[in-house]
Amino acid sequence: MSVTEVLQLMENLLQKHDGKNFEDLHKEIIAGLLQYKTYDEIAEGLKYDPEYVGTVSRDLYKILSKELRELGEEEKVKKSNFVTKIEKIANHYQYSFQSHNIIHNNKINFCPYTPQNCPQDINKTNITNSCYHNLKFAPKIHKFCDRLWELDQLSKYICNQNIPLISVLGLSGIGKSYLVKRFIDLNIDKFEVIIWQNLKVSKGLDEVINEVLKAQKSEVLKTSDFCQFFEILREKKCLIIFDNVEELFASGDFSGQFKPEFCEYQNFFKMMTEIEHQSSLIVISQEKCTEMNSLDKELYPVKCLELAGLTNTELLRNMGLKDEDCWLNLVNLYQGNPVYLQEICLLIRDFYDGKVSNFLAENTLQITSNMLGKFNSLFNRLSSQEKEVICAINKLNKPVSRDELSSYLNWSSWDLMNSLKSLKSRFLLLQIKSQFDLFPVFKNYVNSVIAQGALPLQ
Repeated sequence: MSVTEVLQLMENLLQKHDGKNFEDLHKEIIAGLLQYKTYDEIAEGLKYDPEYVGTVSRDLYKILSKELRELGEEEKVKKSNFVTKIEKIANHYQYSFQSHNIIHNNKINFCPYTPQNCPQDINKTNITNSCYHNLKFAPKIHKFCDRLWELDQLSKYICNQNIPLISVLGLSGIGKSYLVKRFIDLNIDKFEVIIWQNLKVSKGLDEVINEVLKAQKSEVLKTSDFCQFFEILREKKCLIIFDNVEELFASGDFSGQFKPEFCEYQNFFKMMTEIEHQSSLIVISQEKCTEMNSLDKELYPVKCLELAGLTNTELLRNMGLKDEDCWLNLVNLYQGNPVYLQEICLLIRDFYDGKVSNFLAENTLQITSNMLGKFNSLFNRLSSQEKEVICAINKLNKPVSRDELSSYLNWSSWDLMNSLKSLKSRFLLLQIKSQFDLFPVFKNYVNSVIAQGALPLQ
């Protein structure tokens, strides 16, 4: 039984009996319990104390006990019989496995061997195996909240509809990479080849193509072979992830304009949608390019998943905060951006004694130095026209229509439309019906640097 099946079983039971979300911490705890680890051992390396791990574990025992009662089994589930009770429930749902197991690379294999005889490399992946999963550049998930709808959409696009190109878009820190990694964790057994490429680390397209080829061949290829590459994509269910795709785009221009040296990626994206195969490419980016646009939502083989901020206060739990009744206000203030909120929570914990109400009472949207650096970098990517539009909206200090902006800037409708479209593609512009404004956190950044006379215009 794979880790996907274990997690899906537990997720279904949690939803069925308590209506709660299944989080990444549950995964870590279940993996530890299956290895008969102590709570201290499970908590080691996690950002939770052993007492909290024990509390969450006991909640899982209660869920299993409820399910067993429905199946006519009255024995109470506890740590000592957790594995046997999981086996009983799994067998009822026609899973079949032995309690001896090994865990390697986030995958649980139950096998009929004794622990002494169980092969140590049974779950290792290399280029000679039938499956090849390279996730060394994928993020490690410490806490995953919400995003159930987005996970369901990814599953529909990739597992049901075989969409060849899916873009996951949104501001830095919004949770794009976490979402995709969570999808992989829950569906890893559905793919024979998975490769995660972080374009901040390496931008060579040949590396990815050759890695897919080498995953099925023993010889080292000196040049990429597109014919062989797409033949593998036809024969096998492959998943390729390009993270930080904005690294391919030019600064000082409208969004999604490829740098000349990376035009090969532009052609590659088109080929993924034009050549028949059964595999998928996920591109994760802070800005959208033309190739990510869907011309026909029903027929065109491209899907775009744009992530908004979270509205769940659960992501603030265990961060040392007080005044839980104020948490939702804090989440809304920072647009539900997990990275923004993590930094602000540290600030509240260290300088406000964890009291969210005291922080909110100051009625000031604080921007940390790390957030400032990210915004500076983002602002420097903008075209000169986009910067002018941002400064104009900020100066008018209200939601404005296209006509008001056009009149204020004395621009043609075409020039203004291009700038507005580009800003929306970077997720910096809030549109309410026919009016435009800056997102609050970014607007506060613009106000701050203008007040300091330090707006980075180039």
